[in-house]
Amino acid sequence: MADRDPPGFTGSPLDRADHLRENPEAIAELRSSLSARLLLLDGLEPSLADDGGLAWGSLADAPAETELALLGFIDSKPRFVALAAAPSGFSRSARLMQALGMLPPGEASTFAAARSLVDWHNRHKFCANCGTPTEIFRAGWARHCSNCGAQHFPRTDPVVIMLAEYEGRVLLGRQPQFPAGFYSALAGFIEVGESIEEAVARELKEESGVIARNIRYVASQPWPFPSSLMIACIGEAESDAITLDTNELENAIWCDRNAVSAALAGDAAAPFLPPPHYAIAHTLLRRWLDGA
Repeated sequence: MADRDPPGFTGSPLDRADHLRENPEAIAELRSSLSARLLLLDGLEPSLADDGGLAWGSLADAPAETELALLGFIDSKPRFVALAAAPSGFSRSARLMQALGMLPPGEASTFAAARSLVDWHNRHKFCANCGTPTEIFRAGWARHCSNCGAQHFPRTDPVVIMLAEYEGRVLLGRQPQFPAGFYSALAGFIEVGESIEEAVARELKEESGVIARNIRYVASQPWPFPSSLMIACIGEAESDAITLDTNELENAIWCDRNAVSAALAGDAAAPFLPPPHYAIAHTLLRRWLDGA
């Protein structure tokens, strides 16, 4: 099942070459290699090649005086990304959404890693411990404070995303900013001192008033907007009564298998518009249909 329907932003062919990150001589040699390639970005958005995949150039295409990060190797060729200033990683343009719909899954995964890394550097230029400007090290996979010695590494924020199931139906919700007719799985950040299962139960109760038990893990995916790990789960609801938190959701509905199947198939008569294929909410709905 997982091989047939892998979550979006997974499956990158990158060999991340962690063993080289603290070897400046090796990194310098890779940067001087004629086979070295630079991922071409427009801010934090991918530039696409004629075949619809990611566009790669030479390291000479990097902006002047811009640090480079080693992403790793693909097809034995060193791959870099320029750590250039860019807009906030929270933003998602219509052009980006269109590009994500075109990229092969493995290439979308490579882009996701690069985007999150560039965005992290742009948002973490100062030491969280003492406020001093930090310096890049470990081939672009960390920052170091020369004042207090603190080391900072790219972070990933864990997020639970879940379906509550009750008598053959699942709960979906929509936020006011969603496109008309669009519904998705409920989601929220895991809080400190909280397990995955506890976060699922809490978020469901807070947003919809639904009490869930027997929570089970389904899948996960990186989500590069700007850098989250989406942890998909399904829980059994005690009832289908909804008490909506209107600060979080505009509406919530229960949908049966026919409704979910029709939505994922793009049926114009379906009761809702589904998440895009690269979102794990889409994978979660499909896995539920398959009996996950």
